[in-house]
Amino acid sequence: MTSRVNGDSFSSTLVVEEGFSFKMLAAAAIRVLLVAAFIHPSYALYFHIGETEKKCFIEEIPDETMVIGKYRTQLWDKQTNSYLPSTPGLGMHVEIKDPDTKVILSRQYGSDGRFTFTSHTPGEHKICLHSNSTKMALFAGGKLRVHLDIQVGEHTNNYPEIAAKDKLTELQLRARQLLDQVEQIQKEQNYQRYREERFRMTSESTNQRVLWWSIAQTVILIVTGIWQMKHLKSFFEAKKLV
Repeated sequence: MTSRVNGDSFSSTLVVEEGFSFKMLAAAAIRVLLVAAFIHPSYALYFHIGETEKKCFIEEIPDETMVIGKYRTQLWDKQTNSYLPSTPGLGMHVEIKDPDTKVILSRQYGSDGRFTFTSHTPGEHKICLHSNSTKMALFAGGKLRVHLDIQVGEHTNNYPEIAAKDKLTELQLRARQLLDQVEQIQKEQNYQRYREERFRMTSESTNQRVLWWSIAQTVILIVTGIWQMKHLKSFFEAKKLV
């Protein structure tokens, strides 16, 4: 009787501990997902440009991070007073520069397109788009709407396609997503350390320049005071006042 009670107690303890561990694991996974949701999420926007007008966007990207951009264009129709799909003859030129102003992508696309690049230097990347049309007839009034969708990091992965290709179960797919998000979080942390290091170097350089400028001002004041004293002394001696 006693051993059965102890066994039941031990079993219930195991159940409680396993349930508690599962809850802790689930809570940790939820926290990782919440943190990852705020790190470079994919975003979509639209903007208006004129003929051959260039629009640029700044995106802070860690190193070795894939970026996928998708866009589609619409032309303003005066008859319907609405935006309609653009004509096939209209294209967009995409140019991307890294933080060192080095061009890493410069290519001509159609009215709807998709561009991909991988960052090799952490920092601000400049993404510019402009139309390649030189015919005002294509613009029908000069109004062009561009819908742009940019995906960064793990958001570029097509997980249904990955699951079908690698024959992953739902649990394996979720684990793959968590691993990708943890890797992206690590890249973001490394990028923040890089920014902090650059900011510290800039602060130290500024403080050093301020210090040397203060020393230079002090030396100039001392030299000016000595010169004034010698000049006044020679003036008074010339006037025979001393």
